[in-house]
Amino acid sequence: MRTRTLTAILVSVLLVASGVGAGAVGAELAGTSAGGIDSGPAQTGTVYGSPDIEVYTPNPNLVPGQTNEVQIQLSNEGNLRSGASTDRSVVTTARNVRIEADDQFSPLSVESGEVVVGSVTSEAPGEVTLDVNVPEDLESGTYDLDLDITYRYQSLVRPNDSDRQVTERTVTVSRDVELRVRDDARFQVVDVESDTQVGDSGTVEATIENVGAETARNADVTFSTQSSSVTVSGGQSDTVRVPEIGPGETATVAYDVGVASDLPAQQYTLAGSVAFEDPDGISRTDDGLSLGVLPLAEQEFALTDVDSQLRVGEDGDLVGTVRNDGPVRAESVVVQYAGDDQSVIPAERSTAVGTLGPGESANFSLPIAIGGEAEAGLRSLDMAVRYRNDEGETRAFEDLVVDAEVAPERDRFDVAIENRTIQAGGTRTIDVAVTNNLDEPASDVEARLFADDPLDTGTTDTGYVQSLDPGETTTMTFELTTTASATPGSTYPVSLDFRYDDADGDSQLTDTYRVPIDVTESEEGGLPLPVIVVALLVVGTGALVLYRRRQ
Repeated sequence: MRTRTLTAILVSVLLVASGVGAGAVGAELAGTSAGGIDSGPAQTGTVYGSPDIEVYTPNPNLVPGQTNEVQIQLSNEGNLRSGASTDRSVVTTARNVRIEADDQFSPLSVESGEVVVGSVTSEAPGEVTLDVNVPEDLESGTYDLDLDITYRYQSLVRPNDSDRQVTERTVTVSRDVELRVRDDARFQVVDVESDTQVGDSGTVEATIENVGAETARNADVTFSTQSSSVTVSGGQSDTVRVPEIGPGETATVAYDVGVASDLPAQQYTLAGSVAFEDPDGISRTDDGLSLGVLPLAEQEFALTDVDSQLRVGEDGDLVGTVRNDGPVRAESVVVQYAGDDQSVIPAERSTAVGTLGPGESANFSLPIAIGGEAEAGLRSLDMAVRYRNDEGETRAFEDLVVDAEVAPERDRFDVAIENRTIQAGGTRTIDVAVTNNLDEPASDVEARLFADDPLDTGTTDTGYVQSLDPGETTTMTFELTTTASATPGSTYPVSLDFRYDDADGDSQLTDTYRVPIDVTESEEGGLPLPVIVVALLVVGTGALVLYRRRQ
């Protein structure tokens, strides 16, 4: 009994000397745990110890005037006071580690609240990132940032035959890290000028100022976009090098920025950075730049007062007014048909109207032919306006549709014979009145007459007139004969066609026109020619018989 008491006193002294609290000593001597019962891994004997947390920052440098991301690393050396080394992690592991910055008395402010790290062991350190704001006017130098670290650990673990007794603690320790505000070159965007436009590209000029205390050499200024609707120099980013920017000096860099069509005219953000060399030749980067690009609204045009002069089977014109609805001037403006209807055949793909300022208008006339197989009626025609921007690049506005009425097909010429009769077996001239039904002059008009038996054309089967204005009528004279087989009282057709040059100088050939000719009896009297022929045959036969009898 005395031996057992002496052993207990020695254990008590060792526990107090090693930092284990009196309550834990009492619990140990009583055979129970102050922290309750825990079923952990098997261990060789009683283990006493605690974590030993320290903090470090691999990059303590801060940039004034922006929010800096500061990495905090937590190491745990651990303090094993008693027990086997194989059981070290039982009492040295810091569990449910949380870290919170105390910036109450610091010029630095921390946006991050309490951050959970998890467990930190000797073999597995922890790491968190804190967002630290640094005032723009803060002087360069070193500043301490206080950190409160809270964690839970098992300070004493004592196995026995039936269960496992554990003393568990939750503690908060204070640590600090030394952060350094450098006097490197730092940059701000102080001015932005842009002429970019929705549906187009333009130049964005950014002026940056070195607000730091050192000179930046070989400064590579990069701006980039994360939006697929905005491009920088045709891609996601572009870089411009500035040889040197001293403290307080500015530099202007320019980029070609494009904005996709059908987007609103609103601010689009470009993120920027400056990679440079400090006076010691060490590479530094300031990646806190950004700028907003406000593009002009998309260029638009309107087609008004559209009048259709289109007709099936003919060349016509689509006339109207094109208006530049802005917002900028458009040069070399042309109006064109942009559809794919096979029956709509533009004689010219476009018609030019020149330069139009915002709000200005100009008349246009686009020659279009409608195929002969097309149907008459109202048509919706896809149209487009092409133009050049201030940089001479071709652009197009294609959201245009006009309604055009297509008139039914008509004869290009009216043909009328003033006297449509001819005597059987006779020859005569016929006068044909030809009227131009077109909406344009017809020049070098040549007509040709065709006839089938028992009618035939004489020596004059063509007619010609140098020019016929729209609605003008001329008379052409042709020669017509009848053969012996023509029957008085019958009607036979003759045909005419016309070849002419249109207003564009193109040669055109019309369809065939058929007009009737009435055959009348000869006004000279006597039997008709067929009867006379039969009579002559009969008389001749009788005379021959009489002659033979006389012989």
